[in-house]
Amino acid sequence: MTPLDTTPLDTTPLDLISPETAQRYRQAVGATIDRLADRIAVAEVPTTDTPAVDLHQRVATVDLDGPALGTERALAELDDLFVREAVWFHTPGYLAHLNCPVALPAVAAEAVLAAVNPSVDTWDQSRIGTDIERHVVDWLARRIGFPTGDGIFTSGGSQSNLQALLLAREAATAAPARVAASATAASATPAAAPALADLAVFATAETHFSVRKSARLLGLPDAAVVDVETDTSGRMLPSALALAIADGRADGRTPMAVVVTAGTTDRGVIDPLAPIADVCDLERVWLHVDAAYGCGLLVSPTRRHLLDGIERARSVTTDLHKSFFQPVSSSVLVVRDPADLRRASWHADYLNPEGATEPNQVDKSLQTTRRFDALKLWATLRASGAEAIGRAFDAVVDLAADTHTLVQADPDLVLVAPTQLSTVLFRWQPAGVTDEESDAMVAPLRAALLAEGRVLIAKTVVDGRPCNKLTLLNPATTAEQMRASLDHVVATAERLRAASTRPTVTGGAAR
Repeated sequence: MTPLDTTPLDTTPLDLISPETAQRYRQAVGATIDRLADRIAVAEVPTTDTPAVDLHQRVATVDLDGPALGTERALAELDDLFVREAVWFHTPGYLAHLNCPVALPAVAAEAVLAAVNPSVDTWDQSRIGTDIERHVVDWLARRIGFPTGDGIFTSGGSQSNLQALLLAREAATAAPARVAASATAASATPAAAPALADLAVFATAETHFSVRKSARLLGLPDAAVVDVETDTSGRMLPSALALAIADGRADGRTPMAVVVTAGTTDRGVIDPLAPIADVCDLERVWLHVDAAYGCGLLVSPTRRHLLDGIERARSVTTDLHKSFFQPVSSSVLVVRDPADLRRASWHADYLNPEGATEPNQVDKSLQTTRRFDALKLWATLRASGAEAIGRAFDAVVDLAADTHTLVQADPDLVLVAPTQLSTVLFRWQPAGVTDEESDAMVAPLRAALLAEGRVLIAKTVVDGRPCNKLTLLNPATTAEQMRASLDHVVATAERLRAASTRPTVTGGAAR
């Protein structure tokens, strides 16, 4: 017989927000903000040099079934465990991924969301929050060029792309209105809807991986995504798209969607939107624009023309937590025709029954419970205005151009490819260093810089060769700071190469 566990139960109550705890809420959040502000004020490098093994061990040794600490001690521990070791995207040395410093009004709105905890799936859970989200979506749709468009906030670009392709799949597999080619007017019968295995999605090798992942989630075979040829800059060739669609039709495949990118992740280039829209119009194919990265151009005072043709898309992905300087998460899928969003609607009697008069957002969303992320952009627009966001995005594009010049002027660095946005692709390759040696340095260089914590960069593969990558999204970073960061990258590469070529000494003799 197993003896009874006589360990005393922890009787610490769950500390919930309520009228009775309003003062404790003020104290706990106020103390947390004070600690955060102190750390932000002195953060000069992206992260610490604490070894990864130590970070793993610190987390592993915390007993989540151990004695309760209470709110104040738990939040102080959180500061020491996480915030002290966090990655700071607002520092000039953070140059790695598509992470941006965030707008202060949006951060304050995030605090409102966390405390009020609304869900904008149904009207009775958010009330005016539904109206605010719809107003923000309408504003964004008009910026794209959809005067009567609609949309829904999502968790990120991957989910927005998934939902867009779901809508495209539903449109492609709906019973077609056309008749079979062999039918006569008297005996005309609708043609059968295409099978999933026969659908084709046209993209490029530069397209975000979420498109291929989404195709699999939607039940399409791996061969469903067809890579269309690109130009030397990595942009889809409209002529190649037309040929690929024709070849697909000849093979008995049904074009489901064309996915073009306004700001590829690595090269930061924009597919030629208007010429591709011409092809899609002619072929009657759903055009989806993944503008997760390039959506900041929608509010740019100087570069909006780079998105000319986006208004001809049927759906558009925007990631506001990239180029609108919003906290994660904040993405919007926008459609030109509001009816398209209804293609994936599902109704539940307890939540959103058919024929309901309340403006329920769950009718349009893949999610049920959903964050009120629109409030963050609302606060930013009301505080600073759209043009301020656009100027900030222009600043990082200008910074990338300046950084390209710096890389090209550095005898130890090679610029790999141009960009239209804010990425910089480069290799460390001084005179005398072979391609093989340069390629072999890409991963160790990134790893060494990450371990040190002063300058963080990324790595990728372009045209079959590895290279390092900078993604610039901090409008406060200067060209002088970029010069210092590149100097540090070069010095680190030189140190790594010297260490790798230093002869080992055994028994007093070099070998």
